[in-house]
Order: sequence, then C-alpha cells, then structure tokens
Amino acid sequence: MPRPWARIEEIGSLVLFIREGEGWPYYARPRPGSPTPSAAEITEVRARQRDLGLPETFEWVHETSPDLLAVARSAGLDVLLAPLLVLDPAALVPDLPLRDATLRYLDPAGPTFAADLHASRTVSRLGFAAPAYQAPLEMAEKALFIQGAGPTERDAAEPLDAEAVRQARELFASGAFLTAVAESPAEGIVATATSQRDGDVAEVVGVATLPSARRRGYASQLTATLSGRLVADDVDLVFLSAGDDDVARLYTRVGFRRVGTACIAEPAAALL
Repeated sequence: MPRPWARIEEIGSLVLFIREGEGWPYYARPRPGSPTPSAAEITEVRARQRDLGLPETFEWVHETSPDLLAVARSAGLDVLLAPLLVLDPAALVPDLPLRDATLRYLDPAGPTFAADLHASRTVSRLGFAAPAYQAPLEMAEKALFIQGAGPTERDAAEPLDAEAVRQARELFASGAFLTAVAESPAEGIVATATSQRDGDVAEVVGVATLPSARRRGYASQLTATLSGRLVADDVDLVFLSAGDDDVARLYTRVGFRRVGTACIAEPAAALL
C-alpha cells in the first residue's frame, strides 16, 4: 500500500518506504522472494531511519516471513502480533443508524475540509494514545492524561498547516483516500475511519473513537459503512490490522475474517 505515496530504498533483504509529502510515516518490510533479513540488516535500516528522521518501525506478515519474528526480537525490537483481517463481502453488516451521531465523509472540495481533517486526525491520535483495552503498567502514566479526552482536548490541538491541508486535499480528491466520521450535534466529530486505496485493493486504517465517546458502536459501524462503500466502488480486497484479539472480534462482527498475523515492530525503548 505505501508504494504510490513513497520512494523506496532497498537495504539487503529489506525495503524502506520513505513518505513523499505529508502524512503518516511509513516503515520497512522484507523484500518478497528474498532471504529472511538478518539482525545486521535490521540494524542498518534503523540507522538509515534515524538519519532520515523516521520512526524505526518494521512491518510484515508472519505467515509469509515466519523466521523474521525471532530475528527482529534478537535485534532489539518489540513486536506487536496484530490480527490481520480481510472483508467477506457476503458477511458485511448493513448500514445502521449511529447513536446520537450521523455519518458523513470528508469532502476535499468542501469549505470545512481543513477543520474536519484536523478534527479527524486529532480524534485518531487521542484514540490511539489511550487504547480502549487495558494499557500495560509501564504505559499507564503516559496514557492517563488522555483517558478521558473529549471535545475540549480535540479542539485544543495545534491546527494543521496550510501545506498539509493542500496535500491532503489532493490525496482525497484523487480517490486514493476516503475518511468517514461520526459527528455528534453536541460534540462534533467523535470517531473516524480512513481507507487508502491502490487499484482494487484498499486498507482500512486509523479507526478510532474519542475516548469520551466510546462504547456507542461508532468504530465498528464506521468500518462497516466505509467497507461497503469500497466494495460498491469495485474494490475486490479490503483488509485491516487489529490492535489485539479483542479489537479483532469487533471487526469480525461486521464482516471481517482473520487470515493471518501482521507483525509491527519498533525498538523496545519506544514502547515505554
């Protein structure tokens, strides 16, 4: 999925994606058909990521590179084993009304696009910074101040600069990106889900709910509705990675099925 929006550098058996333009920075992954990357190659890629000011992150599918898990851990990386799921269109749940909110899509041509983009990205950041599941003890202090984050914290976030909005507008206008949000009349944008598409394949990413608005079913319904729109728009494969088995179960209830395990690795110190 990163290829349309990144340049690549090949380092041994690894491919490093380097984001071009604004947006979430990418990772390194094994090169298909190559031997399992060595610990030395991982160390070399990490040094290159530091030189470029990029996060030292790696991603791969365990079933296609089963030996890499042990190598990554030996190279000083902590690895999240995330359920990898694909949509079964026949099992997709229908669109249902949202509780105390309505669903809409960000419109790159609309006058509120900049404000909507800012709110959506901030909701995603706050949601991921304070996971709904129990945070590990060493993360508790870090997440404590945003466990109850709501509209006040969302609106206090620093606005996006004009160039970031311009580049995002181009991406959304191209059809490559699509963001659905749940919007409450009283609270504004409280949940978000985004798809990034390349041809007939799309990944659902950034599914998050403002911590103060959880347990209303927003995330699962946004995912289902967004996925349904992708299928209607001739996308053959819709996939996503879940943070853990509990989150994965939410997605299986709306039509996704687990097919493997996505490994997401970063230096152990970065998780503290």
